[in-house]
Amino acid sequence: MSENNFFCRTFGALLFDMDGTIINSIAAAERVWSAWATRHGLDVASFLPTIHGVRAIETITALQLPGVDPKAEVHALVLAEIEDVEGIEAIEGAKAFLASLPPDRWAIVTSSPRELALRRLEAAGLPPPPALVTGEDVEHGKPAPDCFLLGAKRLGQKIEDCLVFEDAPAGIQAAEAAGAALVVVTTTHNHPLDTRHPTIKGYGKLTSALLRS
Repeated sequence: MSENNFFCRTFGALLFDMDGTIINSIAAAERVWSAWATRHGLDVASFLPTIHGVRAIETITALQLPGVDPKAEVHALVLAEIEDVEGIEAIEGAKAFLASLPPDRWAIVTSSPRELALRRLEAAGLPPPPALVTGEDVEHGKPAPDCFLLGAKRLGQKIEDCLVFEDAPAGIQAAEAAGAALVVVTTTHNHPLDTRHPTIKGYGKLTSALLRS
């Protein structure tokens, strides 16, 4: 399906994941994580796909590396990611589309910590939204639904009346679990995505008409 399917329905609010959804930060993130994985003797090629869309603390904890303090590693990784923003840019049409939306009707919902999220938005030339939900704001990160439920709550909307924009499997699962409508952004995907949800490659054809009056 295409984005045209959404013009037959309107929503109370729009919830956007950040990395891979409104900005392309893959190269920067993978530079930092590749160096980290190499230091810890991990196979970089098989490890990198696991980092996208989830909180770093959960990625590192799941590895159960001996002698590794996940919180300390996350702190060091975030500092490195804040330093390396080379090549980060907004996804096609995202800046104009977000600027067209009423400020109280959309939010960014990201697994990144707040400081890193703000740095990457700045690097991409996007202003921070009034409503920003980060990985630090919830007890359980994606694929748990907590972040999207919180985003809807902060906007004063029912999650069933929200449309989520996502790109990563963990985020897609989180939106599904929350009960939101969902569109998948495929701009940064190298291979076709097998999904039952509508997909878009960019925001050029979308307008604020997605929001009900």
